[in-house]
Amino acid sequence: MLESYVTPILMSYVNRYIKNLKPSDLQLSLWGGDVVLSKLELKLDVLEEELKLPFTFLSGQIHELRIHVPWTKLGSEPVVITINTMECILKLKDDAHNEHESCGSSSTTRSTTESIKSAAKTRRIQQVTSIDPDLPPGYVKSLIRRVVNNVNIVVNNLILKYVEDDIVLSVNITSAECYTVDEFWDRAFMDILAPELVLRKVINFADCTVCLDKRNASGKIEFYQDPLLYKCSFCTRLHFTYDNLNSKIPSIIKIHALVESLKLSITDQQLPMLIRIIQLGIALYYGEICSYKDVEVEETNANVKEASIPQVCGESDAGIQGQHGADVQEFLQQQDDDQGWVSWALSLVPALVSYSDEGDENFEVDENGIKINRLRSLPAKDPVVSVGFYCTKATVTFKLTEMQTESSYYSPQKVKSKEVLCWEQEGTTVEALMMGEPFFDCQMGFVGCKAFCLKGIMGVKDFEETASRSETEACFFICGESLNSKGLTYLTNSLFDYRSPENNGVRAEFILDAAQHKETYTEIAGVQRFGAFYMDYLYTMECSAGKGSVSQPQDVSMNKKEDLSNVHEMSTKHLVIGSMELRLDSSSVHRILKMVACGLNHEYEPYSKPISETEDENRTLPRQEEVAALEEYIPTRLTCITVLKCTFTITLAEFNLLDNLLPIILGQKHSVPYLNAPPFHPLRPLPALRVHVDKVSLEHSVPMFAGQLIPTVSHLNQPSDNLLHSCYVHSYVKIFGFQAGLTSLDTEGSFCSPAPVIPSFSTAFYGKFLQLPSYWLKRPFVTTSECIFELPSLTIQATRAQTLMLQAILQSWTHNQGGSVSLPVDEALMKDIFRPSGVRSQNPLPTLEGSIQNVELKYCSTSLVKCVSGTMGSIKACAKAPGGSDGKKEKLIPLIQGPSDTRDLHKSKWLNETRKPESLLAPDLLAFTIQIPLQMNSYHNSDSDATSQNALHGPPVEVFECLR
Repeated sequence: MLESYVTPILMSYVNRYIKNLKPSDLQLSLWGGDVVLSKLELKLDVLEEELKLPFTFLSGQIHELRIHVPWTKLGSEPVVITINTMECILKLKDDAHNEHESCGSSSTTRSTTESIKSAAKTRRIQQVTSIDPDLPPGYVKSLIRRVVNNVNIVVNNLILKYVEDDIVLSVNITSAECYTVDEFWDRAFMDILAPELVLRKVINFADCTVCLDKRNASGKIEFYQDPLLYKCSFCTRLHFTYDNLNSKIPSIIKIHALVESLKLSITDQQLPMLIRIIQLGIALYYGEICSYKDVEVEETNANVKEASIPQVCGESDAGIQGQHGADVQEFLQQQDDDQGWVSWALSLVPALVSYSDEGDENFEVDENGIKINRLRSLPAKDPVVSVGFYCTKATVTFKLTEMQTESSYYSPQKVKSKEVLCWEQEGTTVEALMMGEPFFDCQMGFVGCKAFCLKGIMGVKDFEETASRSETEACFFICGESLNSKGLTYLTNSLFDYRSPENNGVRAEFILDAAQHKETYTEIAGVQRFGAFYMDYLYTMECSAGKGSVSQPQDVSMNKKEDLSNVHEMSTKHLVIGSMELRLDSSSVHRILKMVACGLNHEYEPYSKPISETEDENRTLPRQEEVAALEEYIPTRLTCITVLKCTFTITLAEFNLLDNLLPIILGQKHSVPYLNAPPFHPLRPLPALRVHVDKVSLEHSVPMFAGQLIPTVSHLNQPSDNLLHSCYVHSYVKIFGFQAGLTSLDTEGSFCSPAPVIPSFSTAFYGKFLQLPSYWLKRPFVTTSECIFELPSLTIQATRAQTLMLQAILQSWTHNQGGSVSLPVDEALMKDIFRPSGVRSQNPLPTLEGSIQNVELKYCSTSLVKCVSGTMGSIKACAKAPGGSDGKKEKLIPLIQGPSDTRDLHKSKWLNETRKPESLLAPDLLAFTIQIPLQMNSYHNSDSDATSQNALHGPPVEVFECLR
């Protein structure tokens, strides 16, 4: 009897996605318990329609499909679906394909929607008016549900390829298996039972290999690159929580993957292709490559989806009550447009999108499987989806490739790769939390990371075996802590954390409110969890009518299409970088610049075009309601970056080959060859300039929809200050505790204590820049850009030896003398700079010191004039003659000082005293203002008033004022 219910369900899904399939052969094989299908062609149009991805399938086939149904133990053993060797090739949809698809689908989707709704209505009428006496009992429905929840899917040799331009990205997974587990994540035969209402699954991926190759104009790959990822295995845990037994979609979905070891390899030819793929993902997220017709097609398909009745057990059971054989098959064929294999697979790994059930919305099922009337409910709420990726240790190796010819003339050329740079990262976490359109949050972080130099670079054998350099010198970047000292904090609240609510039988709670999210996930909390790097990206959207709570996605999307003023959107990004140390020496700088040059070595067209600044002359003035809505709320994107305790060490260049790299970075394709690079001889001790910063804070805000906001505000006669403020890009930079000093690297790879050159100081910068300035040409007095720089105090002090050392470090990087660097550094100069601690020098060197206070510079520009103004509170320059061994005091010889009281200038003691400003309220030493008019001839025929005309034709205004 069970065969009459289970067989049609499996047959309907197989027949939907596979071409030229004989249902009779499939049915006989299933009743025997096993079915084996070979050389199957997939229906690519059905896959594209149901996946709704911006890709099109070029080909797709399955070499072998096996389905095993244990009829005698259907209640205790799972149905096993095995796919052996599945290949799919995808490409990005082009404009022509989108236009053809939109034209062809616009007419068919209407008829499809109408037929689905009529079929759903007919089924509802039949269910109300008639009750079949042969309805399957409740345990049959429960049994079918158990079968569906415990289906095992095994895929052996899965091959996916993506092609675009000259890029060929292929993913090969040797084996992947999905099965149901118990509360201890062990394989088991489970069901959704009260009161927990939880379903757990595990997907194990074995030997995942990712390749990225470049093809020629004929579409063939001449030289195969090293795989990006080679034979990586990882485990994925899935946790689904339901509200009740009749729920078709889980209310909470958690999908977390863990990788113990991830080893990536990137060559110089793969780097631009990898950047291109990353840009594709960003463009897809922001919708920058989707045309208007694509949006129409997506909306139409969404309407069809809402009208369908996608379920496996509930509706299918209701339809086959009292029916067998051909009646069941006929019913399932009628559902071809309602339910597909993808939807069924997503029901095993439940759907991540919401949909409404038209066919069963007025009934609910009791324990005996009988439908009873109930009131019409609201549309289903979007599930809370949590997706996470965790990696214990990751390694990224950058390689340079070169062609190598065999000894024989007719032997083919081969590509030889050489490792030059390595990045190690521990405790990586990438988490995303979403609930439909109104809420999306992504958090990323890692505990610690290091960067190493490997082998040689550009012909210089700085880290070859013959160089005999220590491992501490190879590490030029370190950030955060080690995983041994930090612990497993990166797994907090994941499905791999034994303390998480899901692993202790507790329903998880999520923060879906923006204000509460901001209070919980602070910078301090991020640093405490990770240590090296933490990023939090939050996007929220709510209707103005339902302010204070997350609105239903259907209402939000509807209001968003009708009137953007009713939808409040917010986007914030917070990045925190923990304590880090970076050493910029010849080896590290050349490797970093080589990566930059390789990343820029491509001719790919950008996915998105810049916003056109052409003003629409026919645009009407905005209505008063639109202006009032803008006054109330204007969406912006806010980015906050915080860097804590960073140290940069710039050493004297031991070799300089920047002439080979900078032309490529600056856009010049041809560079000087480096085949005759000099041998590497490390210099010890190696002088260096060390810069330390306690904290750097950056805030950057930009209007979210500048293309709609600027044209509206620019047409207003007198826009308010609030509206004008929102039309700018605002940037704030604050630097705290900046200090610099000279140090040296010894033979053991450690630095000595620095000799101070710049004592600690702080500064701040603010800038705002008008978006789409072409819309403001008729408003010449609107500020296009404004910058403010503030410096409370700055002091620079150096001896003659320190000045010579700074000059030598600068020249080693800026002057290239045939690949070798002249080093005007001797032992005597090093001894003059770095005195042994605790030993008093016999002949201390004089120090030249200069300082300025209360500096403020301001730059402002409009379409008519540029203005620069500034003030300086005081300035001081003096020479310090240190006291000798006889106990004399330090002598101060002033060179310049202002403002200063010169009333006692004629007295001898005036030169030996320290002079300070009379008070903090004393006038500034210097104040100046410079104004320069721009484009005078272009405004002769403008609509400006007489005052502005006179100002345009007047001479440049220059004001220079010096006080005291």
